[in-house]
Amino acid sequence: MRFSHFAEIQSALQSGAATVTEVVQHYLNQISQNNEALNIFLEVFEAEALSAAVSIQEKISAGKAGKLAGMVISIKDNLCYAGHKVGAASKILEGFESQFTATAIERLLQEDAIIIGRVNCDEFAMGSSNENSFYKPVKNPVDPTRVPGGSSGGSAASVAANMCTASLGSDTGGSIRQPASFCNLVGLKPGYGRISRYGLLAYASSFDQIGPLTHTVEDTALLYEVMAGKDPRDSTSIDAPVTAWNQEKEKPKSVAILRDAVEAEGNDPEIKAYFNNLEKELTENGITVNWVSFKWLDYLVPIYYIITTAEASSNLARYDGIHYGYRHPEAEGIDEIYFKSRSTGFGKEVKRRILLGTFVLSSGYYDSYFGSAQKLRRLVKEDTEKLLENNDFLLLPTTPAGAFGLDEHTTDPIKMYLQDIFTVQANITGKPAISLPLMTDSQNLPVGLQVIADSKKEQSLFGFSRYLMDSVHNKAVS
Repeated sequence: MRFSHFAEIQSALQSGAATVTEVVQHYLNQISQNNEALNIFLEVFEAEALSAAVSIQEKISAGKAGKLAGMVISIKDNLCYAGHKVGAASKILEGFESQFTATAIERLLQEDAIIIGRVNCDEFAMGSSNENSFYKPVKNPVDPTRVPGGSSGGSAASVAANMCTASLGSDTGGSIRQPASFCNLVGLKPGYGRISRYGLLAYASSFDQIGPLTHTVEDTALLYEVMAGKDPRDSTSIDAPVTAWNQEKEKPKSVAILRDAVEAEGNDPEIKAYFNNLEKELTENGITVNWVSFKWLDYLVPIYYIITTAEASSNLARYDGIHYGYRHPEAEGIDEIYFKSRSTGFGKEVKRRILLGTFVLSSGYYDSYFGSAQKLRRLVKEDTEKLLENNDFLLLPTTPAGAFGLDEHTTDPIKMYLQDIFTVQANITGKPAISLPLMTDSQNLPVGLQVIADSKKEQSLFGFSRYLMDSVHNKAVS
């Protein structure tokens, strides 16, 4: 038994070929067989998942089941689920149990999804390789000598390793789309405010978004439809209608390929060749393709890291050994509690970003760094919107190449930060973006094709993604 997408599960349940309990047990077996080698799950909710399966099977028999009945989902370890541990893969929150449930998870449960467990991630979602976890790195199921991407590496790996139907991750600068690229999956970062952030442990509040990782566009769209919508508990959530995608292909009139991204130094040559072929195929199908320049490409990573680290230094101030989090057992007095608890509770990368964020917000440097980055963020948003006025979508690679090796970039933070070069634009601007498994690099490793749409255009994004997946030559490994 192997399910690659939700429609197969629904078919098996409707025909009687499988029960919900058998579906859950299938995934539990996969976890039992492979989790030790890949280090994906931090905790498996086995008894709870099997109990939910029995209840949902009864609902199916009575004709009262929700639209996600039979879908088995893992959740990133920075999403709150009442009565369950949540730790952001950090020592400082080791053993902490959530008292409430994230809105996104709440809405999935209301439609009878089954949460099978919480998965590993980069500590506090800070990383591009899932090597920053207190619980050691996750390995990529496509090639276990390589990283799965980050920070939602455990989420991506759990789906790629057939341990669940789908997974929830968070995307602050590419943390859903980059792992999707490395693990041969579909990964969606919704537009900012489309899915409530309530119950997501904050990294950078003006960037963070919750989104799904799946095998298909259809499953991605279904999960988005269930989770999206206004939430009174999140003041940044958008009060705009969320309509069901009709699952029809959408062929746009015009798309733009970002030349600066495709031809960037260091890109795998197969990626450049793919986009030249893509232009030909789209043009032959009557779509106008414009190669455009984007002068801000080299500024995107600096803008991202200045603003996000500033926000992180504020958001993570609460983890001090007094209000929340680990308290060093030998600390005496308030100064020692702060110093020893935070020094030993946070990992190296988190401490680096807190220090950087504190520096850019400090007196004498605020305007030079944080203020300038905010002004540039506005310019990036304006120029991105100008491109989207004349083109239905922007196309670019998700990553410069396929997954890199474990420990390959751990000693060079700059090389690691540059992994985000093509994904941060969507977070800086708040636009929806999706990574599609449509390319391979010269080592035959999967690489995602990224599509960026204008605000509130997720439904069109799904339609064009379906068109690309069905109508354009698919080179990605299976």
